[in-house]
Order: sequence, then structure tokens, then C-alpha cells
Amino acid sequence: MRRIIAAGAALLTAGGLSLGWTIARRLTARVGPRNFDLTIRDVEVDGDRRLLVLDRTRETAARGVYNLWFETGDWVRISDEVLDRGSGQIARVVTDAMHDFLPSAGDRFSWSGIYFANPADAGLSAREISINTPAGAASAWLIEGKEDCSTWAIHIHGLGSSRTGTLRGVQVATEQGYTSLIISYRNDGEGPRLGAGCSTLGFTEREDAEAAVDFAVQNGAQRIVLFGWSVGAAIALQVANRTQERGVIAGLVLDSPVLNWIDVIKANCARSGLPAVAGHLATPWLTLDPLARMVGLPGAIPLRELDWVQRAEELTVPMLILHGTRDDSALISVSVTLRDRRPDLVQLESFDAGHTLAWNSAPERWRSAVGSWLANRITD
Repeated sequence: MRRIIAAGAALLTAGGLSLGWTIARRLTARVGPRNFDLTIRDVEVDGDRRLLVLDRTRETAARGVYNLWFETGDWVRISDEVLDRGSGQIARVVTDAMHDFLPSAGDRFSWSGIYFANPADAGLSAREISINTPAGAASAWLIEGKEDCSTWAIHIHGLGSSRTGTLRGVQVATEQGYTSLIISYRNDGEGPRLGAGCSTLGFTEREDAEAAVDFAVQNGAQRIVLFGWSVGAAIALQVANRTQERGVIAGLVLDSPVLNWIDVIKANCARSGLPAVAGHLATPWLTLDPLARMVGLPGAIPLRELDWVQRAEELTVPMLILHGTRDDSALISVSVTLRDRRPDLVQLESFDAGHTLAWNSAPERWRSAVGSWLANRITD
């Protein structure tokens, strides 16, 4: 019996180690191609309107404006209207398309909150530049603000996203007259690649964002607002908390922020069908140097240093958090806890939306909330 128990314990231990490695590996995996996992079921014509019939899913039935990206590289934007088509299907109205592209039944696409394809598509005039970072030259877009405005905005995208995802926020910063710097960083698919190309969950990527801050200061910035999306928020919080940056960082605008990686890992296990507690199995593979290197990381990630709920008393910069109540990746409850611990610094706006989709669910409300907060909290 003892041998059976020992063998069972060994199998459970081995299984736990294997599952922990898998979770950590997937979480930090290098950027891959977009997943075209949805299909156009039919195309309807209603006068001047074109409607796409789609399978009803949590994503496709969500109210809001979104972009559909196709395997051909084309894209189609859809309106907020959701029309029932029975038998598990809905229809969405096309509002705009790349070069008047119209998909056909059977075409595969990816559902996305990344609404604009490039700065020009968002009505912005951008110049491509390069920023010297500790990881190498990182591409960035520079959008000039008003000549008499010494406030800059630096926009930091999230894990698995790209610079284009931040353009939703860049529009608001531009309306405020700010100069905007939309950055890439190591191993994000656009910035320099290091090692195995794995993400360190914002820990080392912070150095590249700090280089962007230095660039802004060297070019006249006196105040900087950091816009961070998801993991980009985790990067922004680190930059703002560093002593050498505190004098210039004037505020943070954080959408669906990662405030505590342990909670995020557990939430993503749950959304993948695993017990939430399985997330703890990944922790040693991320935080212990020998195991982290086996995952492909350059070294351990100190997850506790990235827990901003526990470090709430250390925060010094005012922040606006925009968060969806249906976010099952970075739970809004964590943002609520941070707000309750630091009501003097943190303002929270909630939306009926999923992860990084608050803007898409209510663009005008998102823009108004950010614009008002910037006007009231950031002075030039």
C-alpha cells in the first residue's frame, strides 16, 4: 500500500510539474500569428446595408463596434447593432471595409477590438521613428502635439497585441494637444527580439518603456501620461514607480490593467477550463531562476514585485482605470480593490465589456471619461 501511495504521489507531482510548465510556457510564449477561428456563414444585402451572418458567441453577440480581420489581410468594421438570425446565429452590419472589401460565406476571420489598422486610419498623422532601448532599436510612431504643449503621452500595448491597439487612446491624447509616442518593446513582434523571444510579463519590457520616457524628456517633454493596456499597464506602473521617473510621470490611464499576475494566471486557467488553483502550479516556473530558464525565460520574474494591490501604499501617481465587468482575463474585482485602497489616487470607470474592449463597447463614453480626467488631473 505504501508503494502504491508513493507511486501515486509521484505521478501527481509529475503531472503537476508538467501542467505548471505548460501554463507558464503558454503564458510567456513568443508572439505567434493571428488565429482566424471564426467563419462568415452568409452575407445579406438590405438596400445599402451589408450584413454578415455569424455564429452566435459571447464575442460576436457583444454590443459595440469591432473589427474583423481576414486571412487575406483585409478588414471589415461592424456597427453596434446585433440582429438575431435564429439557430445560434446573429447578423452584424458592415460600416467600413478595407478598399471596399466584402467577405464571402466561408471566409475565415479573427474578431478584434483593435479598431484602427494604422495611425492614418485613425485620422492621425504619424512619423515612424526608432528608439534606442537596452534591447536594441525599437520602432515607434511619433505624433506631434500642439507646439505650446509640453505634455506627452506614451502608449504601451498589451501582450499579444500591437501598437495599433493603442490608437483608440491616442486619439484622445491628440485631442488634448499632447505629443504621442506609440512604442514597441522587446519580443512583442515589432520591437527587437531577445533570446527565445518569450515575454517576461512586463518585467524586463519596462526597460524599453523607460527608454521611451528618456526619449520624450530629451525632446522637450516636461510631463508624461502613460497609457497602458493590459500588460502595458503593468509596464506603466513599474515605470511610474521608479524614483528617477517620478518627477516627470504626471498620470496613468490604464485599460484592463494587470495589477496582480497571480490573479490573472488563475483567471486565465479558469477561462481555459482548468481549476483556477492550477495557476499556482505555474508560479515556480516563473519565479525560480532555474525553472524559468527551462521555460525559455532569461531569468526569474519577481511576480510579487508586480502585485500593485499589495504595493498600493507605494503608488504616487494619479491614475484612471477603465475596466470591463465581463473581463475574464484581468478581473475587474482587482481594480476595485486597488481603487478602494487608494481612493485618493485611483478613479475607476466600469464598462459592460470584456478584456481591453471597454472602448469598443462605448467609444464616446470611453473618450469622454479619459478626456475629462486628463483635463481635470493633468495641467500643462
